[in-house]
Amino acid sequence: MPAPAGELLPALPAGHSAHISARSDAEAVGLWLAEYRASPQTRRAYRREAERLLLWLAEQGLALGEVRRDHLDAFEAFLADPRPRERWVGPPRPRHADDWRPFRGPLAPASRRQSLVILQGMFAWLAEAGWVAHNPFRLMRDKRRRLDNRQGGIERYLERPLWAWFWSWLGRPVGEGASPRQHYEWQRRRLVFGFAYLLAPRIGEMSAARMGDFHRREGRWWWRVTGKGDKTATIPVPPDMVTLLTAWRRTLGLAAEPLPDDATPVLRSLDGRRGLGDNRLYRVIREAFGEAAEALEAEQGEEGRPWAMRLRAATPHWLRHTALTHQAQAGVELRYLAATARHSRLDTTARYLHAEDEAWHRQQSAHRLATGADEGSNQPV
Repeated sequence: MPAPAGELLPALPAGHSAHISARSDAEAVGLWLAEYRASPQTRRAYRREAERLLLWLAEQGLALGEVRRDHLDAFEAFLADPRPRERWVGPPRPRHADDWRPFRGPLAPASRRQSLVILQGMFAWLAEAGWVAHNPFRLMRDKRRRLDNRQGGIERYLERPLWAWFWSWLGRPVGEGASPRQHYEWQRRRLVFGFAYLLAPRIGEMSAARMGDFHRREGRWWWRVTGKGDKTATIPVPPDMVTLLTAWRRTLGLAAEPLPDDATPVLRSLDGRRGLGDNRLYRVIREAFGEAAEALEAEQGEEGRPWAMRLRAATPHWLRHTALTHQAQAGVELRYLAATARHSRLDTTARYLHAEDEAWHRQQSAHRLATGADEGSNQPV
């Protein structure tokens, strides 16, 4: 198992002047992470990437201040294939467990890019703090192409026909003789996916949702959510979500409508009381995608295989992308879409607009090979 961050790391070199009170790379990184104390989810994500880098540097016998441009390429290659596998890759385990590992598997290109984006920001902060003499990311000539995480449109979502099939599959009733637990899980699964599709939450926002967060005001239902950066927003709740929530509350033996002071969790474990944590919710969603892929292949054979592959690749965050993309395609105005997504920048939300792609494809389709009378002609055009 890799050493915990903070071990095997060199202390601050003698005579080095810094503007932060840190005695090691791990402490310096800890101070950077403390800047994100108001956004626990962001801090967890940043800590994961920083820890991976620190552990890798410890293996190389390097300190943060010794990282050169070529080390970044080596680290990116390591993210794509962490070896030896038994030392770096393993199933989810508590951080203090002996068999904890930093990776679940090799990182996909988008995940590697995100990791480098985060670490670029970390090095910029450490350079400003005087902990490192320079930011090696600034030497990357193709930095804008590789590290601008806002470039390109959203592609990780379920297209409308696939979502329509998937939601229909989720609605298939459990068979006769099903146990109470199966009925419970069926109802919970429909709520999870309906919640994700209708309100576009992040997975942590779903697991943190409380019954009282759903409230009625002047005859309309709203959802109060605290998201990234500890920012609170109030999102309109569509009628379909109210229907799902009502059915779920009846499954739990509760009144149809929650009270404003109801602090009990919306999504619950099998005992019907304890909340569903992020990790368990992640598995519920991934398991459903996997089961649906098998059902699709069984029903449609080779014809359905591309869609089945898409379902197997899908993650919980795809549901957020799917929700926002479908809302954009349905004509929801950009300002309302941004409010639902709780994006601080409109250009982030604009990535969900595929109108230009569709227009481009429509016009490009007019460019065709010669047809009709032209095909038999030997004369140049």
